[in-house]
Amino acid sequence: MSAEFELTVPDSVAADEQAVELLRMWWSKDEPVMAVKPAFNDPIKFGELLAYAARHMAHGYAVRHCHNEAQAYNRILQGLSDVIKADNVRTVAEPVSPQGGNV
Repeated sequence: MSAEFELTVPDSVAADEQAVELLRMWWSKDEPVMAVKPAFNDPIKFGELLAYAARHMAHGYAVRHCHNEAQAYNRILQGLSDVIKADNVRTVAEPVSPQGGNV
């Protein structure tokens, strides 16, 4: 994977022994691919996590691509809404190799 697309673990997370990674996402072969860990007892917490992610991503678009932050946020929400309304998302579990695919 190109270094341009690699993410680093924030120092605050690396220093937290109780931090839990919940989600990794990639765009691969024209579709989303992810590794998920349903670590919360109540799924509402994952919804809250997604809401925070949408806000932070809108800010990222404003900083990195000079988008209007509010407009970027609304586009993100539109994308969420479009997928929810389509109601055609399937979960396809990939086999995990013994060595894993850690990047």
